[in-house]
Amino acid sequence: MNRIITGCLMALAFALIPFKPAEVLPPAPVYPVPSQAQLAWHEMEMNAFIHFTINTFTDLEWGMGSESTLLFNPSEANPSQWVSTLQHAGFKGIILTCKHHDGFCLWPSAYTQHSVSNSPYLDGKGDLVRSVSEACRKSGLKFGIYVSPWDRNHAMYGKPEYIEYYRNQLKELFTGYGPVFEMWFDGANGGTGYYGGANERRAIDGSKYYHWSETLALIRGLQPDVIFFSDAGPGVRWVGNEQGIAGETNWSCITPDTLFAGKPGIEKLLNQGSEDGTQWIPAEADVSIRPGWFYHEKENYRVKTSDQLFDIYLTSVGRGAVLLLNVPPDRRGLIHENDIRSLQGFREILDREFKMNLAENAKAKASTFRGKSSRFGAHQVTDGNKDTYWATDDGITSSSLEIDLGNMHMVKYVVLQEFIPLGQRVKSFDIEILREKRWIKVSEGTTIGYKRILRIAPAETSRLRINIKASKACPVISNVEVY
Repeated sequence: MNRIITGCLMALAFALIPFKPAEVLPPAPVYPVPSQAQLAWHEMEMNAFIHFTINTFTDLEWGMGSESTLLFNPSEANPSQWVSTLQHAGFKGIILTCKHHDGFCLWPSAYTQHSVSNSPYLDGKGDLVRSVSEACRKSGLKFGIYVSPWDRNHAMYGKPEYIEYYRNQLKELFTGYGPVFEMWFDGANGGTGYYGGANERRAIDGSKYYHWSETLALIRGLQPDVIFFSDAGPGVRWVGNEQGIAGETNWSCITPDTLFAGKPGIEKLLNQGSEDGTQWIPAEADVSIRPGWFYHEKENYRVKTSDQLFDIYLTSVGRGAVLLLNVPPDRRGLIHENDIRSLQGFREILDREFKMNLAENAKAKASTFRGKSSRFGAHQVTDGNKDTYWATDDGITSSSLEIDLGNMHMVKYVVLQEFIPLGQRVKSFDIEILREKRWIKVSEGTTIGYKRILRIAPAETSRLRINIKASKACPVISNVEVY
């Protein structure tokens, strides 16, 4: 009898102990995933390119390398004006063309006479790389550099000795001008040039000549967090065109094993990425505010309008890429008034169209959520916290989110974001609005990634539904905004 009583008392004691459910673990990453430097790059969203060199004064896009340094003489060069103009328009970083294909250097390089030190600019004592980097630092913008691998001025281009020269100049830039967030180099390599007076055509094997692995390792040793841009990355990739248009399907992954800067026939791959890519190398969408990359007076009235810039924003940032907009200073060394006017109008459109997030802290529900844990509940997509997310159980790759706006509102845009530290997952989705008690599809898409902005025909509704139709693994959605 005592044993029975003791057993009953123990059972009662255990029953009184509060039940603690097992911890619901977050989803495992779907590789590849971005590095911390790449995550910071994604969050910049809009950066600016500055093309300014001797071409500005010769009215050329590509100089031959034979141009006299005496031609470079901006009378009012004011990098602070460049930086403030771009900062007010919403850009987070500036990439300066420190050296274009003609070989003219905007800093007083110790390795060439073909630089600002032999120009009339500030009596040869100017250093535009320093001026721009310091102006960026004072304003809180990040500073990046473009250094063309092709050099139509240097006598040794195409020979092994040139690689040492190129690396020496990179050492100057990466040790003397503060932090560099991105290094940009493109696929224009080899062809006709001055080449120290040879005036001939030189061809190189773009896949081997530069020994990029050693060159990039050298730079990483100096600044480990720098992002490298080229057709194949390895940090970020070209978007495959110069119109600022990312693919409607845009995976942030590619497999770069056989890719190199300038390789022909890879534009579609670069534009869309690869669902099964082995490395996280997202797209950067470069485009110029003018028809050319350098300033030409004849293009003063061909500056892209504010509306055109907004459309480009939607096809770049709105498709998961980072926008890189080129704004070239004129011969005075100032951003032209027409360009400023367009940029100001662009900022006004952004502020107007995305003024009020109707989904901020809105009620949300999901058809299912991970382990029935509030940590992964639908409300995480409207809380304004980029580090929280809604997720489903493993194996569930289609599900729905419903956002309650509370009252009837005119809706024009829906913004979706995945929690990309766990990888890019969504393969297809659609958006519906509730109208007269019926769900009506108003948009659909394939990938989401860091950010997807859907512009829909303006419609009044009080509720939206996002249907994830297919995903590589359980979806992880961090943010939904409605405007």
